[in-house]
Amino acid sequence: MSVSIRLSRGGSKKRPYYRIVVANSRSPRDGAFIEKIGTYNPLLAKDSPERVKIDADRAKHWLTVGAQPTDRVARFFDAAGLKERAARNNPKKAEPGDKAKERAEERAAKLAEAEAAANAPAEEEAAAEA
Repeated sequence: MSVSIRLSRGGSKKRPYYRIVVANSRSPRDGAFIEKIGTYNPLLAKDSPERVKIDADRAKHWLTVGAQPTDRVARFFDAAGLKERAARNNPKKAEPGDKAKERAEERAAKLAEAEAAANAPAEEEAAAEA
């Protein structure tokens, strides 16, 4: 059985509250779980100690047994000092997509045409006056 440590959503609409649970990786997100090892309340301030609560002993136990934390839970464990998480680097994250690049090129071409059209009559008038 593949075991994962993940978030299980609770709370009402637009008021999320999560439990950090150990569950079979094939079970539904909010379905059956093996053990609850913590909570996460995203509505609290980021510096609040009540935002993320983790039972460190149980988390260490499940990590040694081979449970795999999700990315978000791995971040919580890294902040708590339970498991080292390698920082990720995505240099293309802020780069726009292909269609956005095409639109920007079209916009630049139209601006260049407009400038050329605006400058052409002024140059012709200047040549005519001379």
